[in-house]
Amino acid sequence: MTTPAIEAHGLVKVFGGNRAVDGVDLTVEPGTVYGVLGPNGAGKTTTISMLATLLRPDGGDAAIFGHDVVREPFVVRQLIGVTGQYASVDETLSATENLMLFCRLNGLHGAAATRRTHDLLEEFSLTDAAARPLKKFSGGMRRRLDLAASLIAQPPLLFLDEPTTGLDPRTRAQMWDTIRRLVATGSTVLLTTQYLDEADQLADRIAVIDHGRVVAEGTADDLKSSVGQQSLQLTLVRPDDIPRALDAALDVLGIAATPSPEARRLTVPVADPARVTDLLVRLRESGVDVDGLSMDKPTLDEVFLTLTGHGAGDDTPDAAPVPELAEVSA
Repeated sequence: MTTPAIEAHGLVKVFGGNRAVDGVDLTVEPGTVYGVLGPNGAGKTTTISMLATLLRPDGGDAAIFGHDVVREPFVVRQLIGVTGQYASVDETLSATENLMLFCRLNGLHGAAATRRTHDLLEEFSLTDAAARPLKKFSGGMRRRLDLAASLIAQPPLLFLDEPTTGLDPRTRAQMWDTIRRLVATGSTVLLTTQYLDEADQLADRIAVIDHGRVVAEGTADDLKSSVGQQSLQLTLVRPDDIPRALDAALDVLGIAATPSPEARRLTVPVADPARVTDLLVRLRESGVDVDGLSMDKPTLDEVFLTLTGHGAGDDTPDAAPVPELAEVSA
């Protein structure tokens, strides 16, 4: 039986009168990306801080590859890397100097440190800017360097706390590619994010956290299926065919479609996708020509609104301040 990369039961953290984390359970399998989705103040960073041994839990227990985060913190720190929401690099140093510094902090010296620095600069497309002071770096370049620094020791588990917040779409896509490469080479990634599309694109499983609690957990498809049916979007060649298409949808699927005559479009909730073929056959028999069709699942935005009653970008009202995450790796 494979030991989970992360196993947490009933994690609790209290700040004053606020339970920032209120009984979180997580199980993360090795070699996967696990997404933790939630608004600001939901408890995501606090949860990572406890798993990374930066905060002591007030309740519950957690283990990293079988090692207890409270009783074996030094062992746990040899197994993890952490990239927080804010870059922990030195603005006055160059990219090369920053990575060499982190190499020394991780026990690498001389040729080994130089080789590792060179490899990471190349991996994160920073070679051309290696000698430039960080104060001249863009936000995306800083984030890439920050992630590079957390990988110096090549930890089997990497915590990424909102790694793409504030990045432009192109840089976000580059970060996504980097995360996919890490997992392809055997790493495990726990990723917190407010970006629903990011969780959808990257995560094998997702936990939705709100007010310090896990309110749902599963694959993206599981979560989408839990809040609603798929819908079929049909675009007709002729708007005059809409009445016959409505009759066909009601007869075949037993569901009233929503028409949009000006766009020649029908939206039909579909409980059984296998029946879509039957509907298309009926439309053809009725002389209704279809110009286009698509099947749409509920989005993660709809999942989040259904589960929490507010959008993923909204602040949680009773959020508590959390110590800033720093780079952690052996």
